[in-house]
Amino acid sequence: MSSHTESASHNEPDRKAELTAEQAKKQKTKFNKLQKKLRREVGKAIADYNMIEEGDRIMVCLSGGKDSYTMLDILMSLQKSAPVNFELVAVNMDQKQPGFPEHVLPEYLDQLGIEYYIINRDTYSVVKEKIPEGATTCGLCSRLRRGTLYSFAEDIKATKIALGHHRDDIVETLFLNMFYGSRLSGMPPKLLSDDGRNIVIRPLSYCREKDIIAFANFKEFPIIPCNLCGSQENLQRQNIKLMLKDWDRQQPGRIEHIFNSMQNIKLSQMADTSLFDFKSLQLDRSTERKEYEFADDQTVDGKPARDAVKMVNIVNL
Repeated sequence: MSSHTESASHNEPDRKAELTAEQAKKQKTKFNKLQKKLRREVGKAIADYNMIEEGDRIMVCLSGGKDSYTMLDILMSLQKSAPVNFELVAVNMDQKQPGFPEHVLPEYLDQLGIEYYIINRDTYSVVKEKIPEGATTCGLCSRLRRGTLYSFAEDIKATKIALGHHRDDIVETLFLNMFYGSRLSGMPPKLLSDDGRNIVIRPLSYCREKDIIAFANFKEFPIIPCNLCGSQENLQRQNIKLMLKDWDRQQPGRIEHIFNSMQNIKLSQMADTSLFDFKSLQLDRSTERKEYEFADDQTVDGKPARDAVKMVNIVNL
C-alpha cells in the first residue's frame, strides 16, 4: 500500500506540470484571439474613417491607463504590416498631481524603444486654485490638457493626435449629452479641431471596454491609477455607465446597436430644423400612386362629404 502511495505522490508534480502547461496553452490561445479581434477592429476603424495616411506622424497620447496602453500596443503592431508608412510618437502630460509615479511611463517607453516625450505642466495647481472645494475638476482639467496637447502636436510636427476612447466611451458620451446637455452628440472617431489646426483620431472606436480590460490584464501593463487628483469620477458619467452596463446585461449587443445607430442617422426622422428643411416640405402627387400593401383587403366606412368645396375646406384646415 505504501508503494502505491509513493507512486501517486511521485506522479503528482508531473500531473501539475501537465495541467499548468495546458492552462498556459489555453491562455495563450485566448490572448491570440483577443489580440486579433482588437487588431481587426482598430484596422477597420482606421480604414472606415481614413484615420492614418501615408507619411503621417501620429502623436499617441498616453495617460498610463489601460486604454492608452492598449492603443499604443495595437498601433505598434499594425505599423509593422500597414500598407502605408507612418510614425508613432508617444506623449504623456505630467500634470504634477501629488503622488504621480513619474518613473513608470519613461521606463516602459524606454523598453519599447519608441520616440516619446513627457510634457511637464502643473495644471493640478491651476485647477485647485480655480475650482471650489467639492466641485468637479474634470471640465477645467480636460480643457487645460487638451490645449497643451494640441499645441505640442504642432511643436513636434504631428499630423494626427490619437486618443484612447473606445466604443463604450462614445456611447456614454452620447447619453451624457442627451440627458444633461439637451443635445444629440457624442465623440466622433475622427475630429477636426475648431481652429482647423489639429486632427484627432480615436483608433479604439470599434473596441469594447471589456475586451480592452482583458487585453491589458494579459499584457500586464504598468497601470497608473486615475484618481491621483483626489477628484471623484464624474458622477453623471458614472450613472450613465451603470445604466448601459445594466442594459447590456439584460440584452447583450445593445451597446453595439446604439453605436451602429450613430452611424445610421436619418435627418428627416429627427427634429433639427438647422439640419433638415422641414418648413419647405411639399406634396407631390404628380405620378401615379403605388398600391399600398394588401389594399384589396381594405374596407371604408363613414359619411362622405356632400360636395367638393366642403372637402377642400376640410383639407385646408
